[in-house]
Amino acid sequence: MKVHRLTPTHVAEYRAFMLQAYANEPEAFTATVAEREPLPLEWWLTRVSDQPDATELVFGAFVESRLVGVTGLRYKLRPRTRHKATLFGMCVLRDFTGRGIGRSLVAAVFEQALLMPELRVVQLTVTQSNIPALRLYESCGFVPFGIEPFANKISEGFVSKVHMWRSVDPDVP
Repeated sequence: MKVHRLTPTHVAEYRAFMLQAYANEPEAFTATVAEREPLPLEWWLTRVSDQPDATELVFGAFVESRLVGVTGLRYKLRPRTRHKATLFGMCVLRDFTGRGIGRSLVAAVFEQALLMPELRVVQLTVTQSNIPALRLYESCGFVPFGIEPFANKISEGFVSKVHMWRSVDPDVP
């Protein structure tokens, strides 16, 4: 397995992967297939931009040449919040879970985060009922700081989201 930052050459593969993720894991994502499928390719390109000043970066995990997992890192631009970033869009194909791919993707995000001198905190939200994801994030050093009830409406009702954070500085618990 190899993990690296996705670039514009991966845009079609990334788009297809995420549309499949939205369809297969509706509780995990705020976005839906109906919302994202009609977006132009340019929208997806912003996520996999290879520009040095990109505010969103996406990392992909590949087994052989197949994209089997992704996650992103979104930087904040406002002066009072640019010390924070958000880990977003984490998904590993079901057939590839339990192989350390999620952990490798989180590690790639933190390797990137360490390159940003102003960055102090990475935050994320995770569906409260997704126990494997919660365990992964906790084992990677994330700490819960709140639960948002009724965070997303899905066809079966509502799901709550756990808000988590982790310091970028490895010496800060």
